Amino acid sequence: MKAICFFGVLLLARILVLAGRNVPLSPWSPVVYLWQDLLIVLVFALLDRIARRRPWISWMVYSATALYVAINVPLIRLMSSPITIPVLRATRGALADSIRHHLTGGNLMLIGLILCAAGVLPLLARRVRLRPRVGVALTAATAILVALGPFAGARVDTGGLHRNVFIALAETAIPRIAAQPLNGDWQTSPYDPAVSSHSRLHENEALSALKGAARRHNVVLILLESTGARYLKPYGATEDPMPNLTALARQSVLFENAYAVYPESIKGLLSVLCSRYPAFDTKVEVCAKLATPSIAARLVSEGYRTVLFHSGRFMYLGMEEVVQHRGFQMLEDAGDIGGNHESSFGVDDQTTVRRMLNWIDSLPSGERFFITYLPVSGHHPYSSPEPGPFPANEEIGRYRNALHYSDAVLGEFLEGLKARGFFEKTLFVVFGDHGEAFGQHEGNYGHTLFVYEENIHVPYFIVAPGSIHEPIRAGRVASLIDTEPTILDLLGLPISNDCQGSSLLEPQQQMALFYTDYSRGLLGLRDGRWKYICELDSGRSKLFDLASDAEETKDLAARYPERVKAYRQHLQRWAAAQRDLILHPGGCAACSTDSKQ
Repeated sequence: MKAICFFGVLLLARILVLAGRNVPLSPWSPVVYLWQDLLIVLVFALLDRIARRRPWISWMVYSATALYVAINVPLIRLMSSPITIPVLRATRGALADSIRHHLTGGNLMLIGLILCAAGVLPLLARRVRLRPRVGVALTAATAILVALGPFAGARVDTGGLHRNVFIALAETAIPRIAAQPLNGDWQTSPYDPAVSSHSRLHENEALSALKGAARRHNVVLILLESTGARYLKPYGATEDPMPNLTALARQSVLFENAYAVYPESIKGLLSVLCSRYPAFDTKVEVCAKLATPSIAARLVSEGYRTVLFHSGRFMYLGMEEVVQHRGFQMLEDAGDIGGNHESSFGVDDQTTVRRMLNWIDSLPSGERFFITYLPVSGHHPYSSPEPGPFPANEEIGRYRNALHYSDAVLGEFLEGLKARGFFEKTLFVVFGDHGEAFGQHEGNYGHTLFVYEENIHVPYFIVAPGSIHEPIRAGRVASLIDTEPTILDLLGLPISNDCQGSSLLEPQQQMALFYTDYSRGLLGLRDGRWKYICELDSGRSKLFDLASDAEETKDLAARYPERVKAYRQHLQRWAAAQRDLILHPGGCAACSTDSKQ
C-alpha cells in the first residue's frame, strides 16, 4: 500500500505543477505525463518488497522522497524544471537573495500540501485491503503504461513537464553528448549560406573600413548582467531604461542580431575572453582548464596593463578558474572592492566604477590599459541601491530599474573617462552577457533554462569615439564568441587560430551557435533569418523564421525537413566535437598559434 500512497503524492504534485498551464489535449497525454512517475512507483514497490521485514527502511525512503517531491513543486511551477545537477551546483550563497524572494506564502503552502498528503494517505490506506490478484493487476497495468511512455512521448510535446523529479536529476548526471574528434567549420551554414544584398554589401564595406581604426587605443570591455536586447530603446523597446547606453549607440556599431553562446554568465565569460565554446554537460572548471590564450594575454604581450573588475564574487560557479591565469595583471571582485550596498550577489556597481577610475589614475602617463568590467545590476531579484523611474510592483519594472541603475553607473564611468581625457582614445565593446525572460514563452523565467530570443539575444555595441562618428546598424548575425577576434581586428593585431570565433569586421556571413544544459538539453543556432532549436531529450526540433515571427510562435520544422535535418546534424557534431576538444585537448588541431588569414 505504501507504493499506492507514494503514487498519490506524485499524482498530486503532477496536478499542482500542471495547474494553469496549457496542457496538450491528446489520448496519449495521461500516459506521457504519468509514465515516469509510475516507473518510480514500481522501483519503490520493489524496494518495499525487498525490505518487508524491515519496514522502517521503506518508510524512511517514502518520507525523504515525499519531501524532495514537495520541494520541487514550486520550483517546477516557477522554472519549468525540477532540480537538476547543474541547478544544485548553482544554488549557492550568491543566490540567497533570489531564494528568499521566492519563499512566499503560496510556495510554502504548496510544499505543505504535498507533505500533508504524504502523511494522510498512509492513514487512509490502513482501511483498505487489496486482494493479491488486484495487486498483481495493478502492477501489470502500471508496467504496461510505463512501456507505452516513450511511445506516447513522441506524440505529445510536454515542454519537459512530464519528467519525474528523480529521473531528471539522474539524466543530468550523465553526459547527453558523446565526445567525438570531429572537424568542421561550425559558424558556416550547412544548408544554404545567405547571399548578400546591396544593403548588406554596404554594411560590409562600413565594417571592413574599421580594421585597425582603434590602433593603440585603450580597450574597455563591458559585460552587462542579464541585459536582453528586447528591453532597450535602440532595439525597439518602448521604454528606455538605459538612456546613457542609448546615447552611446548613436556613435557606435550596433549589431542587431547578436547572441550569447550560453545563457549564463560564467560559461559565457569563457567564450568571450578566450573565443572558445564551452562544452555541453561539462563543468566550467573543466572547460577552463583548456590552455587557450585570452584577449587579456594577447594585450599584455602588446604592452597593455590588464585588469578585471567584478561587482560579484569570483567563488561562484567556477568563475575563479575562468579568470585566473588568463593574462589579467590584477583581478578584483566584491571582496576586494567593498561597497556601500551589499547583497548576496556582490556590491553596488557604483563603488566598482569608482575603484576602476582610481586604478586608471594610478597608471603612469601614456600607459595603455585593457579593463574588463562585470557589473551585477540586472541580476534577479533586481534590487537597486537607488529607486528607479519604473513601477516596482512587478518584476519587469524592478528589472528595468536595475538596468537604469546600471546605466547611471555606466554614465558616471564614461564621464570620468572624459574628464581624464581618455574617452576619445578608448575602444569600448559593450554587450549583454545573456538575456532575461519574463514569461514570453510559457514557463520561461530568468535566463538559464531555454534558448529563446529573450534568453540569448543580446545588445552588442562597438564604440570607438575617435573613429566612429555616425551610427552603423549591422544586420548580420553575431556571437559573443566573436569578441576577441573583433577587438584584435579593430586594434590592427593578428588573430590567432586559437579563436573559434571570427572578426565581425570580415564580410562573410556566419551563424551563431548556442546551447543550455541546465535542465533539458537544448542546442540552437541562428542562420540569417532562421532560428533552430534541437531538443536532445525529446528528439524534437523547432524552426522559426524570425523575419516574420520575431516572437517565435510558429514552429516551421514540419515544413522544412531538409533544413531541419542539416541543422540538427550540424549542431550535434559541433557539440560532440567541443566536448572532445575540452576533454582531450592534446588531440586538438586548434592549438596552433598561426594567425588567421
